[in-house]
Amino acid sequence: MSTLLPAGSRRVDLRSDTVTQPTPAMRQAMLTAPLGDDVYGDDPSVNALQERIASLLGFEAALWMPTGTQSNLCALLAHCQRGDEYLVGQLAHTYRYEGGGAAVLGSIQPQPLTQNASGEIALADMAAAIKPDDPHFARTRLLCLENTWNGQPMSASYLAQATGLARAQGLATHLDGARLFNAAVAAADGGSVAAAARQIASHFDSVSVCFSKGLGAPAGSALCGSRALIGQALRWRKMLGGGMRQAGLLAAAAQHALDHHVDRLAEDHALARRLASGLTGIPGLTLRSAQTNIVFVDVADGRGPALLAFLKQHGVLATGMIGLRLVTHLDVDAAGIDHALACIRQFFQQPVVGLDAVAPPPPAVY
Repeated sequence: MSTLLPAGSRRVDLRSDTVTQPTPAMRQAMLTAPLGDDVYGDDPSVNALQERIASLLGFEAALWMPTGTQSNLCALLAHCQRGDEYLVGQLAHTYRYEGGGAAVLGSIQPQPLTQNASGEIALADMAAAIKPDDPHFARTRLLCLENTWNGQPMSASYLAQATGLARAQGLATHLDGARLFNAAVAAADGGSVAAAARQIASHFDSVSVCFSKGLGAPAGSALCGSRALIGQALRWRKMLGGGMRQAGLLAAAAQHALDHHVDRLAEDHALARRLASGLTGIPGLTLRSAQTNIVFVDVADGRGPALLAFLKQHGVLATGMIGLRLVTHLDVDAAGIDHALACIRQFFQQPVVGLDAVAPPPPAVY
């Protein structure tokens, strides 16, 4: 039996890659960043970041956004008008986890479609959902995909087929690429991550990429697209309250992340594999998926809430309902993974008492 460290002696936060703290080097980059007023368009650090991410992903322009939710929302509002609709996965972030913003603020109707275990929408379902040009229907204008989805990278062939179908039907395409660079690391397979990211982005008219997840910046995303689209998005960002002043402090953190934290995502993927390997074979657990930096595991007999509570008592934080969602990131190391595994094994070596009745945890925040 593994010996656990005393409760409180170690803290391993596997809830999300959003919990990362800026590294000392990133803090120094923020401290020395040249600043201006981004609402006037003269913050040099923001401008440099926008130019860099647009060029990196092969777009004409980019726009700094405080959050990924606002970045996706501005993209939807820029692509669509009132009475339009966008096709989206039933469990996609832009539909399920962003407060219904497109419908509430833009009068844009989402058309949610069933996804398979990899997050893909069947091409036949996509084609059938595109409405004819008739006043009875919302106007289908946009396809929105997400990569990675629940940590799973979409295949290059699927991205090409899905966006090709949309384009042939006159639809624009948007990628929620919150973890685009995780997908790129997986696709690069040891090659150029930048080239892989650019290839993924090439299928889309706009891409939102997040700096505050695996890349480890404290906040911020960027929306990339044509100059015309970004011009529309800028107007929407202003209306949504996203215009910031000396935002270069945060842009400098994102620049540092692009310089130092992209290739190292492979380390997070390796830790996720280490975690998945250790979970395999534990009675009461079923590994559902473990690609890139997110591990999903199902917990038998309704014991998920009790397991989460037990882990928290021993300094391991995770999220989930029926199962567990465990996310590796730059503030997790091999020792932390091994501690989490020891805690999980210890839990399942205990006798079941009343199905470990514990109040259910709040839903995961992705």
